[in-house]
Amino acid sequence: MEQLYTRDTQAIFWNNNKTAIQRMLDYDYTIKRETPSVAAIVAPTSGNKFEKFFFGPDEVMIPLFKTTAAAKAAQPQADVLLNFASFRTAYDVTMEALEIGGFSSMMITAEGIPERLARKMNQTAREKNVIIIGPATVGAITPGAFKVANIGGTITNIVNSKLHRAGSCGLVTRSGGLFNELSNIIAINADGIAEGVAIGGDRFVGSVFIDNMLRMEKNPAVKYMILLGEVGGTEEYKVIEAIKSGAITKPVVAWCIGTIAKYYDSGVQFGHAGASANAESETAEYKNRAMAEAGIHVPATFNDLPAKIKEVFESLNLPEIPEPEINIVPTVRRSKEFICTISDDRGEECTYAGFPISSVATPDTGKGIGDVISLLWFKKQYPKWATDFIETVLKTVADHGPAVSGAHNAKVTARAGKSVVESLVTGLLTIGPRFGGAIDGAAKYFKYADDNGLDPKAFLKYMKGEGVPIPGIGHRIKSLKNPDLRVTGLMNFAAENFPSTPLLDYARTVEALTTSKKENLILNVDGTIGILMVDMWRALGYSETEINEFIDSGTLNAFFIVGRSIGFIGHVLDEKRLAMPMYRHPMDDILYDVPVAEKI
Repeated sequence: MEQLYTRDTQAIFWNNNKTAIQRMLDYDYTIKRETPSVAAIVAPTSGNKFEKFFFGPDEVMIPLFKTTAAAKAAQPQADVLLNFASFRTAYDVTMEALEIGGFSSMMITAEGIPERLARKMNQTAREKNVIIIGPATVGAITPGAFKVANIGGTITNIVNSKLHRAGSCGLVTRSGGLFNELSNIIAINADGIAEGVAIGGDRFVGSVFIDNMLRMEKNPAVKYMILLGEVGGTEEYKVIEAIKSGAITKPVVAWCIGTIAKYYDSGVQFGHAGASANAESETAEYKNRAMAEAGIHVPATFNDLPAKIKEVFESLNLPEIPEPEINIVPTVRRSKEFICTISDDRGEECTYAGFPISSVATPDTGKGIGDVISLLWFKKQYPKWATDFIETVLKTVADHGPAVSGAHNAKVTARAGKSVVESLVTGLLTIGPRFGGAIDGAAKYFKYADDNGLDPKAFLKYMKGEGVPIPGIGHRIKSLKNPDLRVTGLMNFAAENFPSTPLLDYARTVEALTTSKKENLILNVDGTIGILMVDMWRALGYSETEINEFIDSGTLNAFFIVGRSIGFIGHVLDEKRLAMPMYRHPMDDILYDVPVAEKI
């Protein structure tokens, strides 16, 4: 891999660090990235499905997931993991991600991961060819393409440091703070950086100086490199050997901070866990001298570093880099109160899930109400067999006569002089677990039994333990000898058009057991609809989790609501057409049992 990141790089952010994520998105907007650099967030304790962030003046929704595995499955193109877990869990998060696979690099902000764990983590990453940046790092950046979280600081500092577009320097440091400082120094004395990595301050980090510099050696955008080391460790000597062997041929400017350590009587640790010399060769002064002897451009003091950078840069006679146009992040932004992901009423014509209404509504399109439902309810284009099934369901449940509670309520309200809307609503309010809820219940319980491998006897025993009748089983009139033709029609349609019907097949084995006890304990129309809906979604490629969400959210009941509304409205219009008077229930149909109230 010649370049660490590109403009297409996307990351999975572990831990919902809103400030760091917003900084990444502000950077994306500034450099005019087409897609946000954060594809998903792993937030194990959050109950939300997404988090809103600003993308310039507008907002974007970043999906939230409970696990890294779920996030990676949903966003397979995201090959960078930004691990913002605490030092207690950072190791486990990284190891899990390495096991999942599909990541080219991972960044770990936590510091203080125990040596034994850090060594194992880093070795595993090397075996899997994954670049680890950190622990104890602010990350890395490919200017004009992708930046990790907080590296570079604010947008103002990023632009001032020319980190909004690619320069010609490859920068590698240990310190994140000094990375930002040095980026500014390079911008003043040269043309900025092409790629930069703060490898982290812990003693045992994943990718070390030489790993990143060998990659930068192969990156044609990098014309020279700057290494900012520090007291402690021996990683600088690997760079020296690479230069001596010819593995690194590009000019290198370097300095190790911590030369003041020689004025102390005993060893001193300078901030980072790794910034402590345990031998003379680990002192900053010794390493600076060794690097200079190897032909690396080493200034006399840190104060002389800017001049040395300028000297090396000017010696390369590189062409001037043009400044690209950038977006300006608004200083005042207002979060939206509502979110709509199914339709858009802006522009010349309203759209259903991205399709102009005229493309699905007019007769010449060949589209039906099933197509509209698939777009507005599921944001998918269902195949014809599925939309035909949806329309069949709506026609099947449209009405069940005037005696059921919903139709009765709608008729009584209409006779009270109320409008169509008011009368319809009173009918709809009766839909629930006792009326219309069998579709939801059948899908839920039969799917549970099938998912858990319960045979029919075990299923009946389970339902008895739950203390509820099996939803979708039983009919007041219909039986094996007198079948419900609606059920027969639905089953025939599924047999001819569905790719497969595993849940219906299972339900038929249950029906065989229940009807052996009583003939009318058949699979009824509500049960057949609920079960076939599950088979439809499975055939359309939905995951079991997604199907369970449909069931839990009342999606199945929604089909009954839409279908039965047709019948309710019919009854209301019938009452209006007949000019029926106010309804009063007959007294002889009421059992009156009203004793005199007891005095307390």
